[in-house]
Amino acid sequence: MYLSSWSSAAAISTTSPCNWEFITCNSAGDVTGLGISSASLNGTLAELDFSAFVQLETLTLVQNDLYCAIPEAIGNLTSLVSLVIQHNPRLHGPIPRSVGHMKQLASLRLQALGLDGAIPDEIGNLTSLKELYLDDNNLTGSVPPTVGKLVKLTSLDLSNNDLAGTIPVVIGNMTELQILNLADNNLQGELPGTLAQLRKLSALFVTNNQLGGDITPCLRNKSSLIEVNVAGNNFSKISAKAICAGGSLLHFVANDNWFADLHDLNFQNCTSLRFLDLAANGILAGTEERIGPLPLTLRNLSKLFSLDLSNCSLTGQAHDLLITDQSILSFPNIEILALSSNYIMGTMPTLLCNANFLKILDLSNNALHGDLPNCLWDLPSLQLVDLSSNYFSGIVPSSMSSSITLQSLHLANNHFEGNFPSIIKNRYKLITLDLGGNSFTGEIPSWIAESLPQLRFLRLSSNMFSGFIPQNIFQFTQLQLLDLSHNKLIGPIPVDFANFTGMTQEQEQEHGEIIYFFVYCEKLQLVWKNENYVYRRMITFIMGIDLSSNLLSQTIPEGLTTLPGLRYLNLSRNHLSGDIPKDIGNLALLESLDLSWNQLEGEIPPSFADLKSISTLNLSNNGLSGMIPTGSQLQTLVDPSIYGNNPGLSGFPLKDVHMHLDEMTQARMMTE
Repeated sequence: MYLSSWSSAAAISTTSPCNWEFITCNSAGDVTGLGISSASLNGTLAELDFSAFVQLETLTLVQNDLYCAIPEAIGNLTSLVSLVIQHNPRLHGPIPRSVGHMKQLASLRLQALGLDGAIPDEIGNLTSLKELYLDDNNLTGSVPPTVGKLVKLTSLDLSNNDLAGTIPVVIGNMTELQILNLADNNLQGELPGTLAQLRKLSALFVTNNQLGGDITPCLRNKSSLIEVNVAGNNFSKISAKAICAGGSLLHFVANDNWFADLHDLNFQNCTSLRFLDLAANGILAGTEERIGPLPLTLRNLSKLFSLDLSNCSLTGQAHDLLITDQSILSFPNIEILALSSNYIMGTMPTLLCNANFLKILDLSNNALHGDLPNCLWDLPSLQLVDLSSNYFSGIVPSSMSSSITLQSLHLANNHFEGNFPSIIKNRYKLITLDLGGNSFTGEIPSWIAESLPQLRFLRLSSNMFSGFIPQNIFQFTQLQLLDLSHNKLIGPIPVDFANFTGMTQEQEQEHGEIIYFFVYCEKLQLVWKNENYVYRRMITFIMGIDLSSNLLSQTIPEGLTTLPGLRYLNLSRNHLSGDIPKDIGNLALLESLDLSWNQLEGEIPPSFADLKSISTLNLSNNGLSGMIPTGSQLQTLVDPSIYGNNPGLSGFPLKDVHMHLDEMTQARMMTE
């Protein structure tokens, strides 16, 4: 393990390494610090002679290319005060037991590596330790009881490992502890009552474990407590009033647990709360009991900037949920409001337009109806609106506002009508537009591409759009999803697919500048491989084109084969004719292809054998002929109906090219 800069003329000209890059020394010329970050350092730690660094106090190796295990010899660095090894994923093996010899250590950070095995008991020998970060590894076993000896510890992070068992009660001995992160493991049981002894605790994260019981006794009346995240567990009881009694709690996240009734939580003392997520609670095991409107103590949290009560079985009128008795907005400082998947009824309150800081509004999957208020589009900070799966109707209102902050708009599965909404024009930052499942009519406007240059996800399916697909639709250079299915579009498919550079990438793209707070995850509903899917965190993986169930004609453009990132292509149930493009095998990542119910003819191109990722295929009900190509992945598609009603086809998995007419009819019925 050596750096090229250490072999330079300047380095060779001196016998002392104190002038070398990344090395620091004391006045006596002893090496006391070695810090190599993002230097493409390649090699194993076994190549270091640790015995030569008896005075070394700090060792930092971050974001390099180290591999193999951390050697036991590292324990010879007995003067070490800080050991930081991060973001070297090929560095694997167990944590060496010899770390217990480094009794001067105040900071130990072994993060984002490939470490496995149990946390050694010897970790308890590091009684000077103030920071212990072992997160983002593959550590197994239980949290060793010897951690109770680390009484000076202020930060403990063991998150994102495979730790099991219970949280040891000795953790209550760490009376200096301020941050405790045990998230994303397999811990069971209840939070130990000894957590109540941690009077300086400011942040607790136990997200995504299998913990249960009552949270309250451990966290009651802590004046230092600022943030609590217990999401993704089996907790069933909590008194927010007791936890907030210390007066400092700002963030409380408890989504995906088993709290039966929001009214039992009692937010009376939580007036300082800024961030509250209780999504996916309120449904008792084995029942679907609706818990009613928002508790009054919750509606009085006027300082909230983020509130997520999605899937909490809330009922009542939207006005009663969001507006106080004094006819003012319950949450005047709200930036993120997510109340999706409840039983909220009525019309959208116009007073919601007073939420001038609102960035994200998700009221999807409720029973809201009526027209949308015009003022909604005037909100100056609005970035995401999801009103899908309600009963909104009428024409989407226009606005005189010049605001261009909107980045995602979901109006799918309502009863909107009229032409393509003009409110969308010139929303230059728009990335996601979903108008599917409504009754929009008329043509798709020619201005759509030039007005929405950042668009990546366009879904207009299941409407009544007519006319031609605009030629300039290919100005959507960043588009990853184009879904125009189930409309009345006519004419040829435009040919210039080469401009769809967003689909030429073989890796998923970043969301660009879009601001999606860690508290909210955008969702998009699609028909994928003949099934309905709701994509959430995987939305950037979506790359597909669906033009099915229209009146499109002429040939399939060869340009489609220039999109190697494409994972989904559906052109079924149109009037397409001619041959299948010969280079379709270029779509190496294609998982689903449906060209059924057209008038395609000729042979299936031999390049089909190159579709290494294909798992869903339908070429039935065309006029194809010749032999079906063979390929390792094609041989796994054993259902003959995917080639059915192509009288001239033969080969696996078809039994006989001359199928009996009754068998052909039956195969056709199976695809309908």
